[in-house]
Order: sequence, then structure tokens, then C-alpha cells
Amino acid sequence: MTVAKPGFSTDCRRCSRLARHLTQVRAEFPEYHAKPVAPFGAERPRLLIVGLAPGMHGANRTGRPFTGDYAGILLYETLHRFGLASRPDAVSCDDGLKLIDCRITNAVKCLPPENKPKPDEVRCCNAYLRDEIEALPPGATILALGGIAHQAVLMAFDLRLSAYRFGHGARHALPQGYTLYDSYHCSRYNTQTRRLTPEMFREVFTAISSNLKTGKDA
Repeated sequence: MTVAKPGFSTDCRRCSRLARHLTQVRAEFPEYHAKPVAPFGAERPRLLIVGLAPGMHGANRTGRPFTGDYAGILLYETLHRFGLASRPDAVSCDDGLKLIDCRITNAVKCLPPENKPKPDEVRCCNAYLRDEIEALPPGATILALGGIAHQAVLMAFDLRLSAYRFGHGARHALPQGYTLYDSYHCSRYNTQTRRLTPEMFREVFTAISSNLKTGKDA
């Protein structure tokens, strides 16, 4: 189930560059969602996964995070393996997939040109991420997929980046009892170059799973 937090709207056009880009995409691909993409999953999950931004032929096409493109293959297979998703793949918004105690969002809700949001666009969209984090239950876990997602999470907490350095498999204790885990993004580039392997990704989820069950790191 896709749940938009108060204040979020798929009609948002606060970032003029992104709004212009989506207008161009809709003209070229009129059947695409081509609007801001709402988060997907449980409303008050113990695990929030934060990606970078919608992919051109994935979430930007289907309207659901990590759905319909290569980046979602490893993510949803892993979520299913760890009991966090009802099926191991994500094809479309009507495929029946449900997330279990888990929610997926992005640091930037709109497709950016060349998949590269500008810093001011990350800051502008951060209010939505802050709302999502504030809605989490006490002691929830956050997984950042990539450096920009990591920075966006810290921004939402008003924390200094230098005090929480990104690193694959890193674990950070955040205020209010939250825990942040880092992973390389499960993009086609990272998986095909073996920068991120399925084994590496599963190791991060093994630690997260242990933390969810016991409140302690694996």
C-alpha cells in the first residue's frame, strides 16, 4: 500500500528544474507516472529504507519506489528473503506486493536529470523525509542506500555529516534511539561491477534483522 504523509503531494512542483524535467518526460512518455513518487509500505514500520530518487524507467514509470527496473531486483529479493516483503519481485503497482514492517522512500521524490539531484533539491525535499522519520515508532531502523540518502537522513536529524561518515555496512546510533545502517545503492552499475554483491547486501540485512529482533547489532 502506498501512503503519502501529510504535506506530500504528487503534484509538488517546488523544485523548478525537476518540474520542468518531468514535464518533458511526460511529453515523451505520456503513459509514465512522471510525477513525484510517494513512499511505499507500512505506515509505521520499524525499518525505513531510503534510496536516492526515482529511476527513469522504474519508479518514474510505475509510480512506486524501486518497481519495474533493475535497481529493485536485488532489493525486493532480499526483502522477501528476510520476511519483509510478500513476494521477491516488484513489477507494477497492481502486482499484489506488500511490505511487512518496512517502508521504502527516496531522498528526492522526483526523477532528476541524469539521476543526479542538486544539493538544493535534496534540501527542498528533505521536509518530506523528516515527516516520514518523525512518524516512525521509537527505536526504528533506517537503511540508507548510497551516500546521498545517508546525507539526507542526517539532514533530517540536523546532524553534522562529518560525525557520521558513510561506509558500506556502517552502523550509526542516531538521536531518539534510531539506528542508521549504510549500504551501497543496489543500482545496475554497482551490482554489475560487483561493488555491491548479493552477499554484501544480505550481510547488511542480517545485521538489520538482528537489530530489529533484539535491539542490538548483529
